[in-house]
Amino acid sequence: MKYHNEIEIAKQQLAQTKKNLAKLAKGNRKKLDEVFHPEHERIFKKLDCLACANCCKTTSPIFRDVDIKRISKRLRLSEKEFVSANLRLDEDGDYVLKSSPCLFLDDDNTCRIYEDRPLACREYPHTDRKNMYQIMDLTILNSMVCPAVSLIVQKINAASEK
Repeated sequence: MKYHNEIEIAKQQLAQTKKNLAKLAKGNRKKLDEVFHPEHERIFKKLDCLACANCCKTTSPIFRDVDIKRISKRLRLSEKEFVSANLRLDEDGDYVLKSSPCLFLDDDNTCRIYEDRPLACREYPHTDRKNMYQIMDLTILNSMVCPAVSLIVQKINAASEK
C-alpha cells in the first residue's frame, strides 16, 4: 500500500471531506459511528502501521498527567525532568512534544515505550471511538496524517457521491 499517496489524496479531497462529514454529523449522529467503525476494522486488518508511522513522525500526542507519571517512572526521571527536557504547553494548555519525530520512535518505526505510551497514542487515530461527531475536526486533520483515516474518509466521500 502506498501510504504517501493516501495523504496526498486526503489533502486534495479536503473540501469534499469537510462537506461530507459535516453533512453526516448534522444528520443522525449515530450514523457516523455506523459508517466509521466497520471501515476502521476493514482498513486496520490490512494496513501495517509500522510501515508508515507518519503519526509519530509528524505530530505529537497530548501527554496527560498520568502519562507523564508513567513515562517518567519508566525512564527513571522525575516528572519535572521529563517535562522540562521533552514537553511544552500547546495553545490549548496541553503538554505535547517539543519536536518531531517522537523521541521514542525507533528507526524501524517501533516505539521504545510502547507498553507505557500515552493514551492519545493508544487510541490513535480515534476512528473506532463512540460519538465520532464530536471529533470531526480532528478526524479531518488526521486524514492528512494517517493513511488509514484517509482511506476511511475516501470511502465515505465515494459513498456520498452515489
